[in-house]
Amino acid sequence: MSTAVKQFHEEEAIGKTYDFQIARRLLRYLRPYLRLLIPALLLTLILNLLGVLQPKFTQYAIDWHILPGKYEGVGLLVGLFAGVQLFRLVFSYFQALLLNTVGQHVMFDMRRELYDKLQHQEVAYYDRNPVGRIMTRLTSDVDSLNELFTAGITDLLGDLVMIVAIIGVMLWMDPWLTLATLLTVPMLFAATTWFRKGARKGLDQVRTRLARINSFLQEHFAGAQTVQIFNAEPKSLRKFQEIGANYRRANIDTIFYFAIFFPIVDFIGAVGVALIIWYGGYRMMQNTPGNTVLTLGALVAFIQYSGFLFQPIRDISDKYGILQGAVIASHRIFKTLDLPIAITTPERPLKSSRARGHIEFENVWFAYKDNDWILKDVSFKVEPGQSIALVGHTGSGKTTITNLLMRFYDVQQGRILLDGVDIRDWDLEALRKNFAVVLQDVFLFSGTVESNIRLGRDDISEVRVQWAAHEVHADRFIERLPESYKAVVRERGAGFSVGQKQLISFARALAFDPALLILDEATSSIDTETEQLIQQAIERVMLDRTSIVVAHRLSTIQRANRIIVLHHGEIREQGTHQELLAQHGLYWKLYKLQYADSAQPETPALSPDEEAANQSTGELQFSE
Repeated sequence: MSTAVKQFHEEEAIGKTYDFQIARRLLRYLRPYLRLLIPALLLTLILNLLGVLQPKFTQYAIDWHILPGKYEGVGLLVGLFAGVQLFRLVFSYFQALLLNTVGQHVMFDMRRELYDKLQHQEVAYYDRNPVGRIMTRLTSDVDSLNELFTAGITDLLGDLVMIVAIIGVMLWMDPWLTLATLLTVPMLFAATTWFRKGARKGLDQVRTRLARINSFLQEHFAGAQTVQIFNAEPKSLRKFQEIGANYRRANIDTIFYFAIFFPIVDFIGAVGVALIIWYGGYRMMQNTPGNTVLTLGALVAFIQYSGFLFQPIRDISDKYGILQGAVIASHRIFKTLDLPIAITTPERPLKSSRARGHIEFENVWFAYKDNDWILKDVSFKVEPGQSIALVGHTGSGKTTITNLLMRFYDVQQGRILLDGVDIRDWDLEALRKNFAVVLQDVFLFSGTVESNIRLGRDDISEVRVQWAAHEVHADRFIERLPESYKAVVRERGAGFSVGQKQLISFARALAFDPALLILDEATSSIDTETEQLIQQAIERVMLDRTSIVVAHRLSTIQRANRIIVLHHGEIREQGTHQELLAQHGLYWKLYKLQYADSAQPETPALSPDEEAANQSTGELQFSE
């Protein structure tokens, strides 16, 4: 079964069984705000208890004043009624204020905890999970819990209190008429059970398909340029319509249960009122002047109480969507929070200082999935200050080696040593602090040019930022920007050319003063003139630093102390540029393919003039 299918079935299964452990875990987030929550709950109880008084005012008005024809005292009764409603108005304001304050604090805490958990997940987690699904956890799932805290729990508690209070008052007023009213409860229970089962299934589908929409939108908006280049808009639209139709269908299926259930509740409520009128009317007709057991006011109050009784039952059912959505969201959130972090710092790290730069791979085997080995028994050493280059066809394992070195993944077999210590025994933060990486696909964050070079490091001064930019000649275009280093960088560096973004990335690497430098196709999008300037800066920054260069273009790695040739995850050749050419092996074939027009394959060593000519021929043009 594919990973996508497994994820879909996992999401379908979420929330099928209510787990009371969820309630206990949610209480942990509420505990810091009990000073706000407890008053809110007390106000909820008072509001609902005050609501129970309303039918009694009606009863007293009819029995004490309207039927006897006594106007005296009606004003006082009306004033008391208005006062109760005024109190309810004031209490409602403070209740809503307190509850929403609690909800916003809980959402903030939960989002912060989720974000912290997610940003410490290993890279493999993001390989397995679409960004849209992750975004759903942080947005709509957390919002569902806000509805639970601000409306669901308190309203549910208030409705339950209201039901108990109303039944208690009705029993106190007339037990037999109360029992007649409650004859409809079995019908209501059956309808609620049917509604609960159907709505739960529908709400599961809605949440799952909303996550699929978010995943689709994120992927296709991020790849909008590719979609347009290949005129794939119609196909993309059809796919979105299909996903959107599934989401619409899930919502309609859910609405079906709500659309049937509430009219049923109203019908059952009407039956309850009919029973009150039928039995209560009969009781009233049986009254004698000396033995009045049921007054007209009491009968009217009973009718009102019946409406009040079915209203909270209806509200509870209405809130069921919120409660069920919150349960589903909680399952997903806690499932994410409970994920183990595979790449962690050991309890007692053996190394947490600046590295000297000695690297050693010992019989390393690695696979991203199962036994589909990307690296097979790879062993090599790099001395401090040396520069090595990794060469090979696409998929040979070059970038995987750099990812393993920075411990984005852990090896299945073998060891990777840095300064003689297994990188799994290093402090993780200290390990990665020793590296600076320049990639082909540069990622710039929203902010300023300066913030993208500093990248959150407060210890990197403005002077150092400008020095680093000067060293890689990025200052030439930065200082032409309207606000220079304070110029705004939009999302993903929109508005900057590929070459400009790479220059900023080089400046970032230099500013961090790493012990080890990794260049992964770092100059592939730079024009010839700019690359020559950058090469000068790279040579300076490589001094006394261990450097690893990953490149398809052999012209960029000829000065490396050693070149490692990878093929299908294995090391086939090692040596300097000239040594490898002399072997007439795989490197020689790669070199021949790149420089077929100028290189002579039968000549293992080329003259400096030929090398210069070949280097010029092999450059790629600047890409905007």
